[in-house]
Amino acid sequence: MNNPRAGIGMTSARTRGRMVVRLREQGISDAMVLAAMGMVPRHLFIDEALASRAYEDTALPIGFGQTISNPYIVARMTELARNGRELHRVLEVGTGCGYQAAVLAQVAREVVSIERIAALVGQTRKRQRELRLHNIKLKHGDGMQGYAEGAPYDAIVIAAAFGAVPEMLKAQLAEGGRLVMPLGDDNQVLLVVTRKGNAFQEEKLEAVKFVPLLPGVS
Repeated sequence: MNNPRAGIGMTSARTRGRMVVRLREQGISDAMVLAAMGMVPRHLFIDEALASRAYEDTALPIGFGQTISNPYIVARMTELARNGRELHRVLEVGTGCGYQAAVLAQVAREVVSIERIAALVGQTRKRQRELRLHNIKLKHGDGMQGYAEGAPYDAIVIAAAFGAVPEMLKAQLAEGGRLVMPLGDDNQVLLVVTRKGNAFQEEKLEAVKFVPLLPGVS
């Protein structure tokens, strides 16, 4: 990634390096994911007033009632989606500010990312152009429907919580593909769904906290 604003002090590459060390200590072991986390400048995906907090392990507001997930959960979901495999095409539901998509773009050939809030799509598209993230296709649409034209996907990452796995999204997984999402309403857990033929194997992991997945567009 050719970063037009590398940053200094609390937004520097050295600060990202310390974040990567912390992620490794927290149990992230995939070298490609750790490299991606060190490469993507998280401070450019949030409001300048919050830039000094960009590499703390905390979620931050991005407007419209949405948040940017903390670095650990972004790395964790990316690692679970990759599962040591080469990823050709990945679908992300809930683009938000585009940070998760930017990380996924470092470990996959192509990322399709859907966002329901039009204003966020516009902001994120501009940011992606600035960062020259040419392998991300950003779509304004209802994430609950996925994006069938781009299916099948090696991985699907849902960056918002829902009480059940949307059937439309399961159908868009490739054979052996993995869907990673927060499951639940108040008490959420990280869920991994793996497609095996016409069957889907589910594995529930640690507790998480995400904004809810909403249908439709705005």
